[in-house]
Amino acid sequence: MSKASKLTLAGTAAFAVGIVLLVHYQQQAEKAAMHAGVIRDMEQQRVKKERQADFDMQRSLEQEYSKVQKVQKGIDKGED
Repeated sequence: MSKASKLTLAGTAAFAVGIVLLVHYQQQAEKAAMHAGVIRDMEQQRVKKERQADFDMQRSLEQEYSKVQKVQKGIDKGED
């Protein structure tokens, strides 16, 4: 084989290996990004459940207190 054909073969092989490595890296990065999205979604669901539990607790306290004392619906305008 001539020197030019050896260089061409080596260059082509190096290019192919480079492309394979690049695609492999991109797939790993995409997988990590997707996993991070799942973790973020799970955290958002946890926060939402916490807020809903707090809201339910406040609602039950409001109902309990409204049985014991008179509560007016509306805004206190601070009139003297």
